This record gives sequence, structure tokens and C-alpha cells, in this order.
Amino acid sequence: MHNLDLIMTLAGGLAAALAFGYVTQRLGLSPIVGYLLAGIAVGPATPGFVADRAMAEQLAELGIILLMFGVGLQFHFEELLAVRRIAIPGAVVQSLAATALGAVVIHWLGWGWTAGVVYGLAISVASTVVLVRVLSDHDDLHTPTGHIAVGWLVMEDLFTVVILVLLPLVFGSQASSPGGVAIELLLALLKIAALVAFTFLVGDRVIPWLLGRVAATRSRELFTLTILVVALGIAVGSAEIFGVSMALGAFLAGMVVGRSDFSLRAASEALPMRDAFAVLFFVSVGMLFDPAALLESPGIVVLTLVVVMIGKPLAAFGITAVLGYPSRVALAVAAVLGQIGEFSFILAALGRELGILPAAATNGLVAAAIVSISVNPLIYRTVAPLEQGLARRPGLWRLLNRRSRVPSGGAPPEIAEAAVDPQHRAVIVGYGPVGRTVTRLLREQGIEPAVVEMNLPTVQQLRAAGVKAFYGDATLRATLEQAGVSAAGTFVLSVAGFRGAEEVIRLAREINPRIHIITRTQYLADIPALRRAGADRVFSGEGEVALAMAESVLTDLGATPEQIDRERAQVHNDLFSSEGLGN
Repeated sequence: MHNLDLIMTLAGGLAAALAFGYVTQRLGLSPIVGYLLAGIAVGPATPGFVADRAMAEQLAELGIILLMFGVGLQFHFEELLAVRRIAIPGAVVQSLAATALGAVVIHWLGWGWTAGVVYGLAISVASTVVLVRVLSDHDDLHTPTGHIAVGWLVMEDLFTVVILVLLPLVFGSQASSPGGVAIELLLALLKIAALVAFTFLVGDRVIPWLLGRVAATRSRELFTLTILVVALGIAVGSAEIFGVSMALGAFLAGMVVGRSDFSLRAASEALPMRDAFAVLFFVSVGMLFDPAALLESPGIVVLTLVVVMIGKPLAAFGITAVLGYPSRVALAVAAVLGQIGEFSFILAALGRELGILPAAATNGLVAAAIVSISVNPLIYRTVAPLEQGLARRPGLWRLLNRRSRVPSGGAPPEIAEAAVDPQHRAVIVGYGPVGRTVTRLLREQGIEPAVVEMNLPTVQQLRAAGVKAFYGDATLRATLEQAGVSAAGTFVLSVAGFRGAEEVIRLAREINPRIHIITRTQYLADIPALRRAGADRVFSGEGEVALAMAESVLTDLGATPEQIDRERAQVHNDLFSSEGLGN
């Protein structure tokens, strides 16, 4: 019966998440909204099927571990340092402002300052998933606004990881005196330092070695399994051996893998499982929502939304403007940060576990998340019209931009990048004889190539030679995005007989509809399918051999160069045209 309950909870929760997630996605909203609504639908507060909340929460624990592993995997100090002048003070000031406002709201509602601080911390952090989605939809992810917002959120995530570690130490301590709490806190910090040292000193050597040995087997299943074992193993070990949270261990494991050559492959191949369990995490949060209790105390939702959608953006706008950024950047950053998401629920769950937050707080948080995530894309669309309206008021415009160090919309010095014409960028899949030749010719012509290759030594050699190279599977969208397909002018699939070639072409065309796609195949019969997938030019081994042989025969027969060119064009048309292929 226990196994049946588990299967029913999994099947029911995931099915509801699929249905609601699909609807919200079609409506242009974040799927997170759908997952939360799915949790409400299968929760005890609504009629119909009721999932087992205890089992859902246990499965959600795995989702939290994998979420934290993913955060660590994508955390790069270099990105944070690139925008440190704005990201660090901005995230700190906004987090403190949101925490203070949240604490005041909760204290005013009669729950005490301790609950208020934890609640304020929960609503101070925005959703990475929502932020990236909104910026990507408006082509702002790789602009000054996107760089600042992502760096800002990286700092918020790091700050939240620290809070997740400190909360149990401060509020979960059994010591009765301040001196006893201080001693426990010191011991815990020493354990954390030992875990960090062990993870980076030992893990930096052992984990890449292990992944390298497994990758050499060329088994995707074994590689995925190894990533999961590393994430879960370090998470469990951090709790059992060092006595700290599994979330911190998973975050550190992700950072170690992220520093290795396997970061891209780990993100693209192993983390889809993370997404599945993360969905269950959001469903489990939605199951805690009680609409009836919300109707009894709607004030917490209204006040939380005021803090999240007005207080946080105003703080973000103020600190961005004060630090000398143009109003366009300040408005956009403020707008995209006016929402809450996954880390908010993780903090709230910890607050409930420690007995700090009441159930009503979770109700308010879920309701505020649904509203803020749903409305955030709409608010972001008002940034450009709002800037235009402000520009029509010269006095106000000068006041808002009086500290700006760069023109409106320009890139601040620390994140300004040399603009590279997409026509001078190319992505090449495969570094065999053909890929090697194409890469050399492109570099000689001043075109910047990026090579995607599944042979790790080849990737390392290319990087040592100054060529951008990515170790990963080209059939996965994350690999192509990381390689820069969205900003490239040409995409070359240089491997004949590539498994999944049509899917790779579709993904490249979907990421960048304007990119010119050149591919290679072994047989002429494959050309129509590759063209339907989106390839602009297809070269076949059979066809090129036929052309070379025909040219050789004509030369031996004494044909003139003009005749050879004419016949070559005719043969090429017969072999490669749609009519010649019977398509």
C-alpha cells in the first residue's frame, strides 16, 4: 500500500504539473505558476485526488538537493566579479530593504520579529528561472541589463546559501545561554570550513578524475549516474560527517563540477532529472496552500505583494541609479527583480521546520509568488514605454540620470564587451578532418569559431591553442546555447552520419532563426530530411565523389575548362537539387 501511495503521489503530482504547466506556458507565464497551481489542485484543500503530502515533501527534499547542485554548477565567481560594483552592493541593499520591510509587515500582523526576519529573507530573493526567462524573451539576457541582473541574482543566491546554513545554527540550537549558542555556532562554522576545505582540496582532484574515467566509457547513462552520485553523496556526507545542511554540500559539489571540464556536459545531460524533482518541490509547496485560510487573512498577501512588487523594485532602482547607471538599465533591473521564486520556498520550508514561520506565512508566500511571477513579464514590457515617457520630461529625466556615467542604454565600463558581428562568429560541431579544416580556414579569415566536441583531450588541446571549445553533446539545447549559437552567423555540422543530426539542426534554427546552417551527410538520400529540418546547405559524400569522378573523366577526355565548369554545374544540379532528389 505504501508503494502504491508513492506511485499515486508521483503520477498524480507530475500529471497535474504537466497539465497546469502546459496551460501557463501557453499563456506566456512561467511554468512555476502552473506547478504551484498543480500542488493546490492535488492538495488537501481542494476536492478530488489528494496526493500524500509527506511523500511529496520527501521527494521534494531530493529536488532541493538537485536544485542547489545546479546553482553551484552554474555559479562562477568570474561572472560575479565582472559586475561586482553593482551586483554586490545592489543585492545586499535590496535584500536588507526587503527583509526589513517583510519583518515590519509580519511584526505588525502579530507574529514577532523572528518570524518577520525569516519571512523578509524569504521574499527578498527573486527566481532565477523567471528572471532568465523574462530577459531571454526580450533579448536582454546578453545586454548590460542582463549582465547586471544575473550577477545581482548570483549574489542573492550566494547570500541565501549562507542564510540556509546559519538559520539552523541560530534558531535550531539547544543551548540556553548566549555563550552556549556562540560556542555551538563557532563549532558549526569550523565544521563548515572543514567541509569546504575537504570538498575543494580533495574534490577538485578526485571528482574530475572520476568523471574523466567514466566519460572515457562513452556511456551517457554511467555519466549521468556519476553526476547524481557525486551530488547526493557529498550532500549526504556533509550532513552525516560534518553535521551541516545537505543543501550546502550539494551547492559545493556543484561548484566543484562546475570548475571542471565537465560542467557543460553535467548541466546538459544530468540535470534534466533535477528539473523533474524540482517540479515535485513546487508541487509540494502548492499542496501547503489553503485558499480558505487565505480568505480569512488576505492582508498578508496584499502586504507581501507591496514589498515584492513595489518595495524591492524601488530599492533596486535607487541603488542602481545612485551607482551611476542610466535610467533604462535601472528601470529594467528593478522590473525584472520584482518577483519571488524557488529560494523563497526553500527558506520558508526551513522556517517551518524550525518552528519559526506559521502555516499562514506559507499561504501568503505561495499566493504572492503566483501573482508576482504571473505579472512580472507584463511589468517588464512597460520599461521601454516608461523610459520614453520620462524622456519627454527633461527636468525629471536629468534628475534621474544626473549620476549616470554612461549614455542611456550603454554598457558600463566593467561589462562593456566588444561588439562582434554575428557574421564573424561560427559554431562547428565535430573536430574531425572536416571540422579541423573548416576551423583553420575560418580563423585565417578572421572569423571566430567555437567548436563543440565530445572528445575531452581534443577540447583541452583546442583551448590551449586559444580556440573556444566546449565539451558536450550537440543534441542538447544547453550545449548549443553555451557554444553561442544565438550570437553566431554560421552553424556547421561537420560530422557525416551524426546521430540526431535533424534534431541538432532544428535546435540551432530554434535558438537562432537567422543563422546559416551547413551540414554534411554520407548519403544523397538523407539530404531532403536535413533540408526539412532547417539546413541551408547540405553536402553529401556520395555527391562530392561523383562530382570529382565526373570532373576527372572529362579532364582525361580533353574537355575545356568551360565545358568542365558547365558539366560540373549540371551534375551538381542533378545530384543536389530538390528535383534531382525526388523531393
